[in-house]
Formats: sequence, C-alpha cells, structure tokens
Amino acid sequence: MTLDSLLRDHRCRVDLTQEALSERSGVSVRAINYLERGVTKSPQRRTIDLLADALGLTGEQSLELRKAAKRARPQPATVRHVPAGVYEPLTLAMLPPDLDDLTGRVRDLGALCDLADELKRTGRRSGRCAVLSGPPGTGKTSLVVRAAHDLAAAFPDGTFFLKLRGVSAQPSDPAEVLHLLLRALGVNAVHIPAELEDRVSLCRSLLRDRAALLVFDDAADEAQVRPLLVGGLRCLTLVTSRQLLVGIEAAHRLDLGVLGHGDAVELLSAITGQARVAREPSAASELVELCGRLPLAIRIAGNRLASRPGWPLTHLVGMLRDRGRRLTALTAGDLDVRGVFDLSYRQLTPAAATAFRRLSLVPAADFSAGAAMALLDAQAEHEAAALVDELADASLLQTAPRQGRYQFHDLLRVFAAERLAQEETSEDIAAADDRLACWLMRTAMAAVRYFRPTDGVSAPPVAGPWFDDHLGAGRWLETEAQNWLAAAKSCAVRGDHQRVLDLAKPMHWYSELGGTASTWELLELAVRSAVAVGSKLEEGVHRNYLGWVHNSRLGGGPSPEYVDLARQACAAAMASGDLIAQAWAHTLLANAHRANGDSPAFRDAMETAIRLFEQAGHRLGVHLARFMRADHAQESGMLEEAAAEFEICVRYFRQPYGGPRNPSDDINYANILLNASHNLAALKLLDQALDHCEEALELFERHGATMGRARALQSSGRYLRRRCEHRNARAKLTEALALFERAGLPRCQVETLCDLASLSDELGEPSIARAERERALSLCDNLGAPEAAELRAKLAQRLAE
Repeated sequence: MTLDSLLRDHRCRVDLTQEALSERSGVSVRAINYLERGVTKSPQRRTIDLLADALGLTGEQSLELRKAAKRARPQPATVRHVPAGVYEPLTLAMLPPDLDDLTGRVRDLGALCDLADELKRTGRRSGRCAVLSGPPGTGKTSLVVRAAHDLAAAFPDGTFFLKLRGVSAQPSDPAEVLHLLLRALGVNAVHIPAELEDRVSLCRSLLRDRAALLVFDDAADEAQVRPLLVGGLRCLTLVTSRQLLVGIEAAHRLDLGVLGHGDAVELLSAITGQARVAREPSAASELVELCGRLPLAIRIAGNRLASRPGWPLTHLVGMLRDRGRRLTALTAGDLDVRGVFDLSYRQLTPAAATAFRRLSLVPAADFSAGAAMALLDAQAEHEAAALVDELADASLLQTAPRQGRYQFHDLLRVFAAERLAQEETSEDIAAADDRLACWLMRTAMAAVRYFRPTDGVSAPPVAGPWFDDHLGAGRWLETEAQNWLAAAKSCAVRGDHQRVLDLAKPMHWYSELGGTASTWELLELAVRSAVAVGSKLEEGVHRNYLGWVHNSRLGGGPSPEYVDLARQACAAAMASGDLIAQAWAHTLLANAHRANGDSPAFRDAMETAIRLFEQAGHRLGVHLARFMRADHAQESGMLEEAAAEFEICVRYFRQPYGGPRNPSDDINYANILLNASHNLAALKLLDQALDHCEEALELFERHGATMGRARALQSSGRYLRRRCEHRNARAKLTEALALFERAGLPRCQVETLCDLASLSDELGEPSIARAERERALSLCDNLGAPEAAELRAKLAQRLAE
C-alpha cells in the first residue's frame, strides 16, 4: 500500500481524527493532512516514528509504514546515457538536506506543486519559471530545497541545484554556472564552448525534451538570471533572490513574508521542544513577535534556547526587549541575523544605503516617498521614490497595506537604526530628523487649510504635490496622523511652540470631520505649548478648542474652571487690540459661563462677542456666535426666540458666500440644521424638524463625519417614533447605536438604548425592551459617577415595573 492510504487506514482503525492524532503524536495537523493526501513526498524518519508510536503500531506494522515512507521518497535521478567521448553519464549530486521543521509554507509549496502540474498540460511554448523573493531570513532557500525534494520524482531527467552567490562580493558568473550545469548534464569539459551564448544554446538543446528541475539559489539580479533560463517545455526553473527580479518576464512570483503567529510558535516548538513552550506560552508568544516572526530569527532564538536547557524562555525575551541588544542576542554560532542583513545592505548604492539608514527615523510604522525626500534633502519626489523602490526591490522595505506606502520589517528597522548611529554624525542625524519634522508640519498645515470654513479672513488652500483637494488632504492627514503628531511633539521638545500652535488652530475644524485621537492629542499639546510661551490668549483659545471638540465629538463639555482662564484670555485679547481675537475670546468666556450654569453671564459675553465680530466684519464669526446663542435659548426653553435665531443662521449657511463651499462650511451648516431641528421638534413641528435632520444627515454622510451622522440618525429616529413610524425609527436608532459603539461613547449608547427600549414598549415587545434596558444599565459603569447614578436609578426603576 502507498504511504497515504496506509496511514489513513491505521488512523481510522484506532478511531482517531487528524486533530487527535496530532495531539497524541506532536506532529502538526497540517503535516498529517498532507501525508494522507499524498502532497508530502519526503516524510522525515522522525515524523514516521512519532506517528507509529501514537497509533500503537506493532513492530511489523511500524516496519511496513517506514518502508512505505521510504518508497514515497524520490530517488536520485540519473542523466540519460549519451555517446561516450562527448557526454559522460553522471549520477547527479544530492540536493542540500531538507529541514525537518520547515513551518508555515504550505500555501507556497502548493503553488510550486501546481506549477509542476501545469507542465503536463499541452500547448505551452516554454517551461515554467518561478521567482521566490523576500527579505533576508525568510527562508527562501529552505522552501526551495523542500520543494525540490518533494518534486524530484516528477522530473526523472534530473534535479539540479546551483548556487549563484548573489549577495557575496563576487556573484557567480553565468558562464561558470552554465559550465557546471553542462558538466552535470554529462558534457565532457573539453567539449564545453567558451562563449556564454554558445553554452546557453547547448543547454537549451540538451534540455529541450527533458523533464528536469533547475534550482538557482540566491540570484543577484536579472542580468545574472536571464542566461540561465534554459529549461525546455518539460522543465521547471526555480530562482531565489532577495531582489524582486521584476525584469524577468512571464515568471510566477512568490513573495515570502514572515510567518503567521501560530506557525512561528510551532517553529519555535519544533526547535526547543513542545513541552518547554507549553510551560511558558505567553513568553513563547512574545518571543516570536520580538523576532518579528522571521524564520531565521526564530531559528536562532530556538537554537540558543536548545543549547541552554536551563534558560527559561523569559530570560531570552528579556534580552530581546532591549532594542539595542536585540540583534546581538539573535546570534547562534555562525547564524547571525545582523550578518545576513548586512550582506543585503552592502549591495545597495550609496544613495539607497543613506535612505535605508535615515528612514529608521520615521516615527510611524509606514511612510511615503515624501518622508524619504525630506530625510535626504532631495529636490524632487521622483528622486526619493527611485531610492525607495530600490530598497523595496532589494526586499529591505516592504510595501505597506495602504497604497503608495512602505514599511520596515521590525528587525530591519533596528538594523537600519544601528547603521545610522554608526555611519552618520549626530549633526547629520539631527538635521535629517529636523527636515522630516518640518516637512510633516508644513504639509499638515497645508492639509488642514482645506478644512477651515470660508470666512473671508483666512487665505484659501493652495494645491501641492501631495493633494489638490479636501479629499486628498483628509486622506493625507489620516494616513500620516502618527507621523505629524510625532513631528509636533518633536517641535515642542525643541521649543518651537509657535509651530505647534499654528497647526492646532485650524486642526479643530478638521476634528469635526476626520478627527482622531491624534487630533485631540495635538490640541492638548497646544495647550502645553501655550503655557510654555506664557500666552494666556493662546492657552484660552486652545482650551476652548479642546472643550468644543470634547463637547461636539465626545458628548462632554467645557469644565467650570475655564471661567478664570477665559477671563485671562479676554484680557490678553484686549491687550492685543485684535477685534477677532477678542470676539473669539468672549465666545470662550460665554461657553465657560454656560458650562457653569450662569445664563446671564453667558448672554452678556455672547452679546459682546457678536458685537466685536460685527465691528471686524467677520460674518462667519457673527453667525457661529448667533448659533451658540440660539442653542442656549432652545436649551433654556425660549423656543420662539431660538427659532428666529436659528432661521437667520440657516439662511446664512445655506447661501454661497465668500467663494466655493468647503467641507467645514457644510459641517457648520449641518450642525445648525441638526440643532435647529431639535428646536422645531420642541415646537411640535415634526415635519420641518425631520426635513432639517435629513438634510443634515446627508451632509454628514457626504463628508464622512461619523459623529455628526450618529447624532443625526439618533434625532431622526426620535422624530420618526413621535410620528409613530416605528419600523423606520428602529432602523435609524439601531444604526446610530452602532456608530456610537464604534466611537466608544457609552453615554450616547445608553441614551439610544433607552430610546430603543421605549420604542419596543410601544411596539408591544416587552422582552426586547427589557434586554435593551439591561444592556444600557451595564454601560452605566463606564460613565462619570453623578451621571451614572442618575441613569442607573431611572433604568432600575423601569426594570422593576
């Protein structure tokens, strides 16, 4: 019987699943599956012994299983006999030894098997070629050796393995490689032509009708590989290279990356022993991540542990946590991660090597060619892009998930930082870091200009090389968020506080649309910068922005202690003589009074703000201040007064003004519509309220303003419920709840769940209503103490009814 059927019969006889046999034997489920399917052609003796023991086979049964495994292994092929004197029949050299513990490459092995199968089909005009590329240490050679062992039986005319030494100081000459291939094919040395082209022709003629497997390991570049593509219609050629070899035509490409987490732990287990890893699963998990799940690094770490059985895994983990010692710790005998990286690094052009080193200064995980341009002080983007592409082609950078961006493997970033510290002066490093920060801050400033409302005061945005409209600017701000925030922090550390303040001022408008935690952190940083420069006006302005963002995005509000700060900001603005600064300072003071519950003081401060805006001719400021006044009137129960004020604001924002509308104009308009709808609903004008709300919702959706959309959906659901359109109301409220959950806003979730529960009561669904209130009650623990206590009491009362 064949090995696959024999193994399957024995497993079924003892009533074991593949998973149960895996647990009992220590052989992976994947390995057992591939043995039973006949995919694995070269099972190791140790694997067969483990399976035999786990299956409880007798001595005779074990012997039969081993014989079947031996028959499954491909035998060394021989070259066909050719006339003496010209060709010498040779027994081909054995392939390099296979690794018992090759892990995580099943899909890639399957792809190579599929290529071999394709050769059996008719109609092809040439054989097949596969290029296996990837960063150093990903196990390209190990994979191709395993594939050659597995596929050897399918190529009876020979399996040839030739090293090209692509990363050495002197890569193999193609003519010399073909000389070795011709000798292996049986050509007498004296009959081998001297010229490269003649050797290529002879190889092609000899391989034209043969079924041979050609493996060329560690290619330097396309020029080295092209003369070696001599396989005929029945030949499969496998080429490994750290270069992508993008110039090789019609090649099947396998880009090897790092292992999945589970496969990485499995490889560590195979090297150090499963029992050892099982005793420290958390340490094993962290260890493979510190190795970047790079097969070579895991193998080195595993070898170190295997040679030091007294070491707990946590000891090596502690060494690897120190980035300064990590590459040194990843050394075992002649296996050295740093040395493997260095071989690729030495192949780079001087300019690409400089880019490689300096890109380690980028704070975020990924970056664009623009960052490289700043770090290199390049004059044009295409110069930097060419160097970044060279690094990607050399597998020293990887393409990031987001288009047009790149990233380091973790260990390669550590290596790049080492080379930077060793090869460049501290002055050059500081200068490169400063150029990167300046580029990020300058570009972020250009991007946020697209989100300032049209106020007739600020200069309009200017299109640049990185974006030419608000959509591109928003994408840039989102994509580069970690980088521009790090640049702002760097500016603050260096004492360049004004640059932080200048970026933060327009950033609060962007926060209404695409703001993230990075946006809010910048506003907090701006407050600290204002304190550092001793400007009460700037401090007040940025605390106001923080309060505004907190109120509009997070559902909170300015704290009462802002009153003193707001008064100081007003005094500083008065001293500056700037009417617009004074007006905004008084809106800050008005909001602080409102948060403190002082309505008369709010109205006085807001009247002053409106008067100052009018004196300055700042129409946007006038209508935003009137919007705040209308909102306060509605909150105070003065609904008719609020309605008149809201209508004035709606008319202003509905008409084109001061040039084309931008996203902030639309969002300001949407916010006014939404708040005006609340007032109309209080006046029992539900149709008008719903119209305003739906118009606001469309604007929020158009610009991706998630929180505005959630609030509009919530309000729309409430109005529909009051109109007894219960099904539509539930759909709106459910969608709002999902958005509040995504944003992590428990108070808004509680409110929406209470709305849904009341809706369920009206629909005669008491069990659903109870579940919604219980869920709301569970969220109260995430709220502030007074607020939580009040909501919890109301919910508990309803649940007790």
